[in-house]
Amino acid sequence: MQPLFADRAEAGWMLVERIRAIGLATVSPAAAERLLVLAIPRGGVEIGAVLARGLGADLDVVLSRKLRAPRQPELALGAVSEDGHVYLNHFASAMTDAGEAFVEAERARQMAEIARRRDMYRAVRPQAPLAGRRVIITDDGIATGATMIAALHTVRAGGAREIIVAVPVAAPDRITAIRASSDRVICLHEPDAFWAIGQFYRDFEQVEDERVVQLLRDYATPAARWEHAAVGAT
Repeated sequence: MQPLFADRAEAGWMLVERIRAIGLATVSPAAAERLLVLAIPRGGVEIGAVLARGLGADLDVVLSRKLRAPRQPELALGAVSEDGHVYLNHFASAMTDAGEAFVEAERARQMAEIARRRDMYRAVRPQAPLAGRRVIITDDGIATGATMIAALHTVRAGGAREIIVAVPVAAPDRITAIRASSDRVICLHEPDAFWAIGQFYRDFEQVEDERVVQLLRDYATPAARWEHAAVGAT
């Protein structure tokens, strides 16, 4: 299968065009009326920055971390949200060596990483208010869906008025659970042959913390954000 996207930037702009086409782009600079884009670090922040630029939206992060399966760290047993809520994938109960003690230990490890990232990211971007806002949650793709569902829990608890999930690509058997937990899902591709998110990008270079901090800093200033939005719209 040929990659669907050259890189995350291209995927992000394709999402912008889809969102504009269905009339969800913001038109007002008033803070209470602007869209809020919440990106799941780290790869999702590259997508989120493009959405913020293209839609004239605010940009922030929502912190959730996958819980790694025993002896298979690339497999998401589930995920934990920033407030400590744990979501376990449907297959977790079938893994007999992933008992409560393992899950709790893995939860503690990932909460420590969430705390580390929160300290770093919030130093340049205080947490955006959620109550009463239309929110787009994005990532560079959805495989098991665990981190997205954990993120949805956080945003719902924060009182968002409407929650839209926007992603370039997702496994079709997992997007159903995402639809059940959100108000709307915008997904460009749901390919049947899905092994890993990276297979759909020609360039899927790892995104480092320094890049996330840079993007948050760039979009922390309203004047700069609206200047970027005007450029993207031309």
